[in-house]
Amino acid sequence: GNGYLNARFERGLYAESLLRGAGETAPEAGGKIVVEHTNINPNKAAHIGHLRNAALGDTFVRMLRARGETVEVQNYIDNTGVQVADVVAGFHYLEQKTPEQVAELARGSAGRFDYLCWDLYARVSAHYRECPEALAWREQTLHAIEAGSGPLADMGHVVADAVVQAHLKTMLRLDIRYDVLPRESEILRLKFWSAAFELLKERRAIYLETEGKNAGCWVMPSAAEEGKVIVRSNGTVTYVGKDIAYQLWKFGLLGKDFHYRLLLRYPGGHELWVTTSDPSEDHPGFGRATRVYNVIDARQSYLQEVVVAGLRALGAGEQAGRSVHFSYEMVALSPRCSAELGIELTEEDRRRPYVEVSGRKGQGVKADDLIDKLVEEALREVRSRHAEEAPEAQQRVAAEIAIGALRYFLLKYTRTTVIAFDFGEALSFEGETGPYVQYAAVRARNILRKLEERGERVPDFGRELSRPALERQLASEDFWQLLLAASKAGSALERAVGAGEPAHVAKYAFQLAQAFNNFYHQYPILQEPDREKKVFLLWMTEFFRAQLEWTLGILGIRTPEYM
Repeated sequence: GNGYLNARFERGLYAESLLRGAGETAPEAGGKIVVEHTNINPNKAAHIGHLRNAALGDTFVRMLRARGETVEVQNYIDNTGVQVADVVAGFHYLEQKTPEQVAELARGSAGRFDYLCWDLYARVSAHYRECPEALAWREQTLHAIEAGSGPLADMGHVVADAVVQAHLKTMLRLDIRYDVLPRESEILRLKFWSAAFELLKERRAIYLETEGKNAGCWVMPSAAEEGKVIVRSNGTVTYVGKDIAYQLWKFGLLGKDFHYRLLLRYPGGHELWVTTSDPSEDHPGFGRATRVYNVIDARQSYLQEVVVAGLRALGAGEQAGRSVHFSYEMVALSPRCSAELGIELTEEDRRRPYVEVSGRKGQGVKADDLIDKLVEEALREVRSRHAEEAPEAQQRVAAEIAIGALRYFLLKYTRTTVIAFDFGEALSFEGETGPYVQYAAVRARNILRKLEERGERVPDFGRELSRPALERQLASEDFWQLLLAASKAGSALERAVGAGEPAHVAKYAFQLAQAFNNFYHQYPILQEPDREKKVFLLWMTEFFRAQLEWTLGILGIRTPEYM
């Protein structure tokens, strides 16, 4: 009576469906999603800010693929921009080097080339500040690189190609791979920009400014007082102009395509392609996306809005609505971390919550230095706990812990949060950290291993745990709540994808690890005398292990052999 409905949740039935692996249905894949991330200027070594971009982008790709989506990963290479031009100008004008001499340096004859470029970029930037007339070097070099011929252009190729190879190696340490590297040089050579420029003029989406500071520039009207410059008065195209052409290509709206060549095969056989202007035969199809996510720093929000406005002005309103700026805030360093890395701090810096870094000034933390330091710290811990293990195994485990610590630290904060990186906090085995979650997965695996070491077999759970048996065990509210917590990985993923927020997956992984650790401390699983209860506890352990490893996998974190 009274309009109430008595409903009872069949706990045994629910557990049985989990035990049999039912209910995992992938969504219908609706076309291809393109995620563009990393996009580091190929003029110097990668730094910690680039790692946040790459970790967010790579994890979002893993999230989408876990849902059954078809995803193409692009890493845009701005090999004709100002930053590359500045390093080339440094080699040519400051160091008086020829393209051949720079190519020799790029082969590693004098240490790491991307580190060498890091220092040179800071020197060039300082030189411009002291002698502003030297900015003419930048202008000449940019023109030469965009024209694509002559010694400065040759040097530009050498610098960009060598630094891209260094970036790919750095990212592979974090288990980050790409499908294609679209390069800005081809956007210019294959006249992508010319095609987009004609379309924009036809649609009256841009106009030639005749007065004021932008006289002689092609400008897109915008809410800002003076519109956004798309083509400078000297004829060179701005970053946002090339980006409009690139975005049109991603959606298959440009009527043009790149040529491609195979750049490398990753361990495991995955192929990475790069664009080229030379006609090529067999290659996969790239672009033609139904939705595009651009993982780009929040400071570029205005430029991303201009790109979307460009699409709308060209009549591609539908695609403009499916262009997502996947923005994030910067990464700084805690004062303690800065001091540990040898960065000189003022008294004022020491009192700040975080220290900002600057590539132009040569300040900041190179990604590989950071990873090396994390591996070194993790290795010290691994050696103290597992002195008997072989050195190469210790090294592998330390690397997995270090990468897990770094990725988790970069992912646990929401995208709108400024991060202050700190070694001690990231590597801690306690609290909301990667190693804490990894440790829970390792612990679950160890219970099952110890069972076998005692001469017992891992039970056939499907045979021994009937629905009535599951119903009996799950009459315990404790067990029921634990099972519910462990079975929410799929819904945590859906929520995270819907919000575009990898932090939700990281948060769930931590909660899962906490729940398992409580379970582990409360129940002596291997000592349990009651057979049915013991089999049930072992199944719960195995279920937790699988869920922890699946969730860690989405975060791009491996489960080490031991910790």
